[in-house]
Amino acid sequence: MEAENCRKGIILAGGKGKRLSPLTSVISKQLIPVFDKPMIYYPLSTLMMSGIKQIVIVTTPSSQKIFQNLLGNGEHLGIELTYLIQFEPKGVLHGILITEEFANGQNIAVALGDNIFHGNDLISKLNRANNCKEGATVFAYPVNDPQNYGVVEFNNHGKPITIQEKPKDSFSQYAVTGLYFYDKSVFERAKKVKVSCRGEYEISPLNQIYINEGNLKVEIINRGMAWLDTGTFDNLYNASSYIRTLEQRQGLKVGCPEEISWRKGWIYDAQLEKLANSMLDSGYGDYLIKLLRRPKIEKDLFQSKFLL
Repeated sequence: MEAENCRKGIILAGGKGKRLSPLTSVISKQLIPVFDKPMIYYPLSTLMMSGIKQIVIVTTPSSQKIFQNLLGNGEHLGIELTYLIQFEPKGVLHGILITEEFANGQNIAVALGDNIFHGNDLISKLNRANNCKEGATVFAYPVNDPQNYGVVEFNNHGKPITIQEKPKDSFSQYAVTGLYFYDKSVFERAKKVKVSCRGEYEISPLNQIYINEGNLKVEIINRGMAWLDTGTFDNLYNASSYIRTLEQRQGLKVGCPEEISWRKGWIYDAQLEKLANSMLDSGYGDYLIKLLRRPKIEKDLFQSKFLL
């Protein structure tokens, strides 16, 4: 089991989610289900798999109470959850900036609330990023439509040289995903970024600052791994289908915070059973009960390297 450190986690769930309107006129995008669980469970699971236990959810005034009703203070998961309100959707970087007091001088990891990651090498990549104490690490994924993303370009030696937001002319097919690991100097750098022509404080200029200083690493998400952005109806449907296929085929859940906490030893058997008993009618609780009944050798195998 990987060692935890004091890096703090940030989940950004404060946008309006206009591409999922009219659903998002009454509910936060991150509360919409992706197959069998709320969307917020997936970025939460990603940060937890990184060994991060102190996490803030940045959300809107109308959604904060709903998130609190869903996740509470995180005690049932052996973690510490707090909440901050982003009163205006001024961009990803703005959402990060309002967490400066929460970060309290620690390194941070930032997960967009509508991104899902899965695959064989995910744990090792998360560990590398988390163990890097200086500079920044971003995750890149090859896409067919780079003009819709922030795209990173590499030199002949494989080092990142520029990040461009939604380029009209494709110079690279590697999109920067919604997962970022920063050192404690991130807020000092972020305050240097000016508002874009779209009226937002965007994250690509911050990452470019790290590149210019030679302090940005890129983890490539290779074949055999998946990055799913659930920001549109088509992508939401595709993500739900992907999760459904995996779970029904393997009998293992993707993005299950209760299981991650239990496997990490943050909660114990009795606590997991209590959580399971509260959700038996949905089948989610049945899955947690089955975890407790697995043979010890199987449990130990998954304890050393589990895919969630």
